[in-house]
Amino acid sequence: MGRYQRVTNRLAEAVSQLLLSSNILAVARFFQLGWHTVKSLDKALLREAVQEPDWSQIHYLAMDEFALHKGHRYATVVVDPISRQVLWLGNGRSRDTARAFFEQLPEGVAAQIRAEAIDMTTAYELEIKANCPNAEIVYDLFHVVAKYGREVIDRVRVDQANKLRQDKPARRVIKSSRWLLLRNRENLDRRQTVQLNELLDANQPLLMAYLMRDELKRLWFYRRPGWTRQAWDHWLEQAQRSGIAALALFAQRLSVYLHGILSRCRHPLNTSIVEGINNTIKVIKRRAYGYGDQEYFFLKIRAAFSGIPR
Repeated sequence: MGRYQRVTNRLAEAVSQLLLSSNILAVARFFQLGWHTVKSLDKALLREAVQEPDWSQIHYLAMDEFALHKGHRYATVVVDPISRQVLWLGNGRSRDTARAFFEQLPEGVAAQIRAEAIDMTTAYELEIKANCPNAEIVYDLFHVVAKYGREVIDRVRVDQANKLRQDKPARRVIKSSRWLLLRNRENLDRRQTVQLNELLDANQPLLMAYLMRDELKRLWFYRRPGWTRQAWDHWLEQAQRSGIAALALFAQRLSVYLHGILSRCRHPLNTSIVEGINNTIKVIKRRAYGYGDQEYFFLKIRAAFSGIPR
């Protein structure tokens, strides 16, 4: 027990351990301690436990955003995708936020970064290019496919439904098929698979948009840039000749980001680890009914993802 400490180290550790699966109020009641006492004990132990990353071992980064509160307040999380360690957290998702991360790096670290996985956020990419001269951008498959779903499949579905105003039963089928079209086929049960096949057989534009999404995914799994480039050229030509305005527009816009798809061959990165971390962040937030103390919240996240020993 410290000189001015009112609880023993053993009790402080017990409080911290119980908080891994409970909330401050419940733990305070269990130990008959004050709410602020429990929080202060846990926060002090977290400060001791959370270690500064070994920056000499960091060569790859993944950067993404997560919601802090309802009402479009966000924070940025930076992760080492190799060790799965949360390296840094900061308020916002702007270029200033990304710059704040690079500014706090020890000298020489930015130059040793080989690649960074991000979504198609321009703010992040601009700062990576400005600070990491040797880093390549790798665009994450999940975000690109999600964007395709919103901008192409959803648009085609709505357009096809609008053409069937006189056929209300058929229109209702297409209007209610959003999640059926957006989900991966392997995640559908037998009944849903039959429904999907019937829907696609009856609607050529939806079939084209659906199949083109599957072909787009394949671009992330080639091992050589030349093969990826050849597959991209073929996909782009098909999109432009499809007669589907939303698909042609998406392909035109995506061509600007081709470099981040080609670099996936050299650096097989993605932000799936960040998505997993974001799911855990939601659990941490829900367990505490949100955090008024942001430093404490960020310490909780970093402690939960301290990294796999190298």
